[in-house]
Amino acid sequence: MLMQRNLSSLVGNARWISSLRLQLFVEILLGVLLPLVARYGLHSNYDHHPSAPASFVLSFFSVVSATLLSRRIGGFPGTRTFIYVLPTFSMSFGLAIVTAIILHLDYNRTVLVASFTLSVAVAYALAYLSARRAVRRFHVVPGGRTGFLEDIEGAEWLPLTQPAVPVGRDVMIVADLHHDLESPWERMLAQAAINGVPVYHVKQVRELLTGRVQIEHLSENSFGSLLPNLAYRKLKRLIDLAACLVVLPALAIAMTMIALAIRLDSPGPVFFRQQRMGYRGRSFTMIKFRTMRPRNDEADQDARRKSAITRADDDRITRIGRFLRRTRLDELPQILNILAGDMSWIGPRPEAMDLSTWYEAEIPFYSYRHIVRPGITGWAQVNQGHVADLAEINMKLQYDFFYVKNFSAWLDVLITMRTVVVMLNGFGSK
Repeated sequence: MLMQRNLSSLVGNARWISSLRLQLFVEILLGVLLPLVARYGLHSNYDHHPSAPASFVLSFFSVVSATLLSRRIGGFPGTRTFIYVLPTFSMSFGLAIVTAIILHLDYNRTVLVASFTLSVAVAYALAYLSARRAVRRFHVVPGGRTGFLEDIEGAEWLPLTQPAVPVGRDVMIVADLHHDLESPWERMLAQAAINGVPVYHVKQVRELLTGRVQIEHLSENSFGSLLPNLAYRKLKRLIDLAACLVVLPALAIAMTMIALAIRLDSPGPVFFRQQRMGYRGRSFTMIKFRTMRPRNDEADQDARRKSAITRADDDRITRIGRFLRRTRLDELPQILNILAGDMSWIGPRPEAMDLSTWYEAEIPFYSYRHIVRPGITGWAQVNQGHVADLAEINMKLQYDFFYVKNFSAWLDVLITMRTVVVMLNGFGSK
């Protein structure tokens, strides 16, 4: 929760136009109350309108939950609230309608449609005004490791020349709090904190603006221990299973058609099986649709490692395989891995055993990514895409660490939405 509040305050904006109270007030006024008054009248006796109470409750729940969800999602690095307005409001109103159908609630469809339309319009307007006014300016305390902030785009860095609390609205200060600062600067930071001015550590700012975590000590995560959010990890497993049971019947026909297309396209098995490094460092057999021509097993470890890396325009990829990789449909059989408990819908991608062994030998703390179940999609996949060389792997690992550190339902919802976009535009595929 603390990390999420930091994300919202840092990546968002402290101006009044972006305040949660204002947004909820306007959304409820225009998105909830206005449709009810327009339909039933300002002085109407609502006892004579059986559909009014349910319409109010459903629209109120939808508007409030969508507003909170969009703000949570908008707080993560690289996200723009403007993009996620329609998906979040559609999800909330859809859930409300499903609830009404299950409970046989008497509600007015016209009121709910008007509520959805007006609340989405209000959310877009507020997001537009907030984006126009948003200015991320950071006053930087000299000394320590502040130099690596300069390569971060989308922020303005204002060096401080004297130990005085900056004056102005939405002042934010960043300093290397691990550096041995001189006494005047330390007193200034203490006074700034007392005055309510946000003071951030340089590493925290870099994480929150880039969406990457570069771990230097294994004590570093927002829960004060090496373990991520244990409560959510258990809930996540139940969500994984429930989602599999819901979508598997619907995907059975699509998977059958894909299997037939692979058979007709090239000789070889329909499925590709490979030993991957998984949860808690245990190996498992990952299954996916075959997208490449069958290859001979290599006896040499270096040869196996090179063979496991797919590169741009790899001539081993089949015609149907290129389509499956671009749309990520080749990953669908991993639903069976989720049911078996080896994988999750969302998490760090599992690597081939030879690659994982190599990365662990070359990259510090690489094995820490195995503290959560690997996923079909993940934070690294929607931000970076496919990787091939060691430098890209190191960058991918930083995205994985960010996911582990901010392990939450809010981040999973955001990744789910981004995955849909990735499937449509083929971002990062090889």
